Amino acid sequence: MAWLQLAVRLLLSGGLIVGASEIAKKNDVFGAFLASLPLISVFAMIWLYNDTGDTEQIATFSKDIFWLVIPSLVLFLTLPFFLQKGMEFWPALGIAIILTVLAYALGLKIASGSTS
Repeated sequence: MAWLQLAVRLLLSGGLIVGASEIAKKNDVFGAFLASLPLISVFAMIWLYNDTGDTEQIATFSKDIFWLVIPSLVLFLTLPFFLQKGMEFWPALGIAIILTVLAYALGLKIASGSTS
């Protein structure tokens, strides 16, 4: 039964990603709206609660997500900036990802300190 639960989780999570990208082909704003919803985080909290029943763990997990959403914004600020400056997609994405990873390193340091 555990493999079935895992399969449902994988299909649902993957379906959200595919759904957002397909919708974005037809409507940029609605695709972005769907992608921006914290559905994966909500599903993860539901599954974590179902698996553990530990509300304190959910509270900590939720707070850590908050601190780690902030560094993810670096990607959404730098990628359009580089593209609008005329940089090709792949180099722009690569640099934006590197900057985001650096921001995540800082976010992880903050999140680790906030849970102690």
